[in-house]
Amino acid sequence: MTALRATGLTRTYRTPAGELTAVDAIDLEVAAGELVAIRGRSGAGKSSLLTMLGGLDAPDAGRVEIGGVDLYGREGASMLGTEVASIFQGFGLVPILSAAENVEVPLRIRRSHPADRSRRVADALAAVGLAEHAAQRPAELSGGQQQRVAIARALVTEPSVLLADEPTGQLDSETGAQIMALVASLVHERGTAAIVATHDPAMLARADRVLQLHDGHLSAG
Repeated sequence: MTALRATGLTRTYRTPAGELTAVDAIDLEVAAGELVAIRGRSGAGKSSLLTMLGGLDAPDAGRVEIGGVDLYGREGASMLGTEVASIFQGFGLVPILSAAENVEVPLRIRRSHPADRSRRVADALAAVGLAEHAAQRPAELSGGQQQRVAIARALVTEPSVLLADEPTGQLDSETGAQIMALVASLVHERGTAAIVATHDPAMLARADRVLQLHDGHLSAG
């Protein structure tokens, strides 16, 4: 079953040197439970593509569908933070909140029932192996543990699509490999469609499909 479909996705930026087309009429389909890795040189447009797929930056042309619903249409706004979740290189945790409170943030935004929030947060932290670290703040955790918290936060709403932009960029190779193994296992177990922009060989090895982004176009990688 197709979880995400992008059709004719295009994004052009104005620069001092003229117009730069970072994403050029890209078509992409990702199935539920499939992990797709996108690689390309720095500045190739990987982040631009992910922000459009995640509903954070409207394309100049084209369409993004999540479960058949236009992400930039009238009904699409309700999917942000629920059906679509993101993991970033910089973790993005709130320093004054505990691990559990950071994971809980998307559920508070959704105004989920407190009992449901508690259950989901506990399940998400257990899934990433941090059940015993729920009360610790980010500064008390290692880089790998912080990224695990970020993964738990992304998955706590049980999204159908997970996007990750260089999620191992600040981790050593061994920790990065562990994080990528965790992401792959969770994606396959939960039937989540995942798209990861990465240069990490460990992530590329874990992907079900690898694509190359070059000059705004996607090809088999």
